[in-house]
Amino acid sequence: MHRLSRRSVSAILRSGGSRHRAVASSSPFSDSVLEGDTRVRWFSVLNSGRHSTIGASTQLILKNGIFLSSRCESTAAASENSDSPHPPAEKYEYQAEVSRLMDLIVNSLYSNKDVFLRELIRHVLFHLPFNASDALDKLRYLSVTDPALLKDGVDLDIRIQTDKENGIVTITDTGIGMTRQELIDCLGTIAQSGTSKFLRALKDSKDVGSDSNLIGQFGVGFYSAFLVSDRVTVSTKSPKSDKQYVWEGEANASSYIIREETDPEMLIPRGTRLTIYLKRDDKGFANPERVQKLIKNYSQFVSFPIYTWQEKGYTKEVEVDEDPAEARKDGQDEKAEKKKTKTVVERYWDWELTNETQPIWLRNNKEVTTEEYNEFYKKTFNEYLDPLASSHFTTEGEVEFRSILYVPGYAPSGKDDIINPKTKNIRLYVKRVFISDDFDGELFPRYLSFVKGVVDSNDLPLNVSREILQESRIVRIMRKRLVRKAFDMMLGISLSENRADYEQFWENYGKYLKLGCIEDNENHKRIAPLLRFFSSQSEEEMISLDEYVENMKAEQKDIYFIAADSVTSAKNTPFLERLLEKDLEVLFLVDPIDEVAIQNLKSYKDKNFVDISKEDLDLGDKDEEKEKVIKQEYGQTCDWIKKRLGDKVASVQLTNRLSSSPCVLASGKFGWSPNMERLMKSQTVGDTSSLEFMRGRRVLEINPEHPIIKNLNAACKTSPDDEDALRAIDLLYDAALVSSGFTPENPGQLGGKIYEMMGMALSGKWLSAVEVPHPVGPNHHPEAVEAEIVEPVEAGGQK
Repeated sequence: MHRLSRRSVSAILRSGGSRHRAVASSSPFSDSVLEGDTRVRWFSVLNSGRHSTIGASTQLILKNGIFLSSRCESTAAASENSDSPHPPAEKYEYQAEVSRLMDLIVNSLYSNKDVFLRELIRHVLFHLPFNASDALDKLRYLSVTDPALLKDGVDLDIRIQTDKENGIVTITDTGIGMTRQELIDCLGTIAQSGTSKFLRALKDSKDVGSDSNLIGQFGVGFYSAFLVSDRVTVSTKSPKSDKQYVWEGEANASSYIIREETDPEMLIPRGTRLTIYLKRDDKGFANPERVQKLIKNYSQFVSFPIYTWQEKGYTKEVEVDEDPAEARKDGQDEKAEKKKTKTVVERYWDWELTNETQPIWLRNNKEVTTEEYNEFYKKTFNEYLDPLASSHFTTEGEVEFRSILYVPGYAPSGKDDIINPKTKNIRLYVKRVFISDDFDGELFPRYLSFVKGVVDSNDLPLNVSREILQESRIVRIMRKRLVRKAFDMMLGISLSENRADYEQFWENYGKYLKLGCIEDNENHKRIAPLLRFFSSQSEEEMISLDEYVENMKAEQKDIYFIAADSVTSAKNTPFLERLLEKDLEVLFLVDPIDEVAIQNLKSYKDKNFVDISKEDLDLGDKDEEKEKVIKQEYGQTCDWIKKRLGDKVASVQLTNRLSSSPCVLASGKFGWSPNMERLMKSQTVGDTSSLEFMRGRRVLEINPEHPIIKNLNAACKTSPDDEDALRAIDLLYDAALVSSGFTPENPGQLGGKIYEMMGMALSGKWLSAVEVPHPVGPNHHPEAVEAEIVEPVEAGGQK
């Protein structure tokens, strides 16, 4: 026997069956479960207010055997022939601003028609005392001082029923309802919100207090119904009045009517029924599945239960009739024959709870488990992996809001996500009603676009567009606090005992934080501790800037770094030679964005970042007397080399940064490093003007202790015009160009010089030890050799 749920029975008891409708072809109550002849007439509140009797005789049997029935003999035809006409309706003109507002809403204000249902349910833009949760909230507060308002015992809920065939949506709440005068004041004017008046009354009387969480002070939410409808009716009953009134309005009309409801079948004990007659092109909104989806998206966490009228089914076994003749052919005894059955699905309609009334972010974070946070994350953002971390917090003070933030377990697959601020990772709620997840950097900067979460505010102003949201001071304050909490969450990952957690985070989101160094100067102090780099003392495992500072020498004043395309290139650069001898650690910036990020940071904990590939590197060990003597000795040589190289270098200087290399090509203080020049070269798109200027800032630094430089110094003094010496200078420059990380201007010419030098160095070194073979050719005649005559000897005999 199929039985109704407890809530379904409760709904029937209080509404006389008006909220339940069975399908004629598939009633859930088979004749086998019917007892007696009492009939229940199931009818819909949709069909233009008339009742349609559906199905055969039905009866409800409760678990305790108590019989429940309702006799509603009036049919659609009977209603049509009724002699009790409605009392005359009174016609009212809209306030002039209302007509303009309705035109604005329908044609300009909303680009997405889906919001109409949100506007009618949500308690953010509600301006009417009846609208769903707002009306229920009001009734709940007023019942504290006036318990008689709840004397009918009807549960506080919202129910949405659809008629797919006729394109009708009905929203019914059991809230406070409206009187006739309230209908006139609220539905014909703007800024006459019943909720606004209610809040002012609470504030003046202080009977309940100002923290009532009731909104609806703007006055446009109701008119969004005309986005999808031609006609709207509002039937409402207030506990303050003995009569029920109906408001009727049409799209593009300048007036509306109000009449008294006299049909006994349409009376409700308390609350409001809003009926929307959809336009022809918008009848898809009457699909029960679509309505359910919209509620789950926009009104999932409204504080009162929302029920939708859904088709359901259950399976049962039914007997299958069999031909007796065929049964006898099979040798079966009819009396002993076992009845054959099949499984069928019986369809019926019933109310289904669609929303969750207690969002996780309203709970105490100490009471929520990690598993619950992870489950909420997966369900909300359609993820299948657990997040790396989560942060549940409440902010108070100037702005109050609740939020849960997450760091996803993996980075977005698209390469453009790092520069795309338009993500759907942050879902904004206002008083638990979903507002939007389409933001353009209002709540998070683009470099933190990977952070996901929900934000629920009670302080946001009443906004009707994202443009207004962008200008909100409250949103700017929320952004600062959200960013701060996001960094605290990431810092918590970095301090985890499991180092692999942060390694995974850095692999996924390191580039995002480096982008933050470039774009967000205000948060440099929060970003810098999260950065990770390889170094000359840690080539396999990345280190933080804090770890670098802890390992600094006592006399070291700066943080040294070198930018290259790989760790291998960085550790083999000649710029490192003297620093390695002095055991000074150097950071290896091997990501293309690293160098720009570090240059924007400028310093960390009062330690300046220094690029060791730039000119005039100070290692803190200068000997002025020794440098003065060396400059006198090699000053003429530096000028001679500069004259030979011309505009290829800005200057030629002596250096103490080298130990085993003869020279290095350093960048000017304000010029591009070799790595930066390589990156910029690939992005110039044919415009090389700036590139040529920065190239002119190269400085050739020579090592006076190296034998090659000593030989060139001697050549400068004895034979400055010697061609071999000049070619040696050219080759020296080209070699420094390559070893320093620059790209040679003419690789072919450089190769020719290297081959020439190799030929000079290898000439005759090994050939002198090897005998040269005689040539063999067609004109070669070997000398004649006299043949030796050997006499034959018999086998086994003597000569």
